[in-house]
Amino acid sequence: MLWSDPENEPPQEMRDMQAMMRRAGILLALAMIIAMFVVGLH
Repeated sequence: MLWSDPENEPPQEMRDMQAMMRRAGILLALAMIIAMFVVGLH
């Protein structure tokens, strides 16, 4: 499977996993920011 293949469409479960990882990364970043605020307030 080369990158130059014309039909380089990832399977549905891989796209779902990528979307879930992206969402998890955003949630983790938000949680870190909130934790920084909480630690800064105390």
